[in-house]
Amino acid sequence: MSTPFILGVAGGSGSGKSTVTRKVVEAIGTDKVAVIVQDNYYLDQRQLPLEERLRSNYDHPHALDWPLLIQHIGALRGGATIKMPVYDFAAHTRAGQTVAVAPAPVIVIEGIFALYDATLREMMSLKLFVDTDDDVRFIRRLSRDIAERGRTMDNVMEQYQATVRPMHKQFVEPTKHYADVILPHGCNEPAVAMITALLERVMR
Repeated sequence: MSTPFILGVAGGSGSGKSTVTRKVVEAIGTDKVAVIVQDNYYLDQRQLPLEERLRSNYDHPHALDWPLLIQHIGALRGGATIKMPVYDFAAHTRAGQTVAVAPAPVIVIEGIFALYDATLREMMSLKLFVDTDDDVRFIRRLSRDIAERGRTMDNVMEQYQATVRPMHKQFVEPTKHYADVILPHGCNEPAVAMITALLERVMR
């Protein structure tokens, strides 16, 4: 298997990273893309009581298991299937099950810190940053966390003010400078069409 094309998709929480990734998969085909969701690589905290897990800062780079993530990307590049962990956002730790991810011609790494680590960036063929206004991102995060992660409105707002916004300014926003392409206004159609056209040419 030839060296895969690795696409990094970064941006703030609620910026539209998942939508960009979904459109790439739809354009290229599910059998030709391996998607690594960085959220699944939060550190395993099952040894900690729930009260302590609730106090963890999940918007800081130190919350991620970088060695495992880098190891898994290296394995996919080498043609090996990995067992991607699954994170339980209600329990604030890893779930018991894993998801098998097979190697593919295109690997997408999606997450707020996708462009943060230098080792990962060096592996990437193309680095994207999905740039979306703060108020839009907050509304999306509020809706998602209430609907999908069992949070209350007060809890989401408190977390946003305490960690999400300041960590975005300190750690996520600066990674925009590493991007090869910045997608303004979130997942806009012309920008995504350009990216998918490039990937289709690479596949051919």
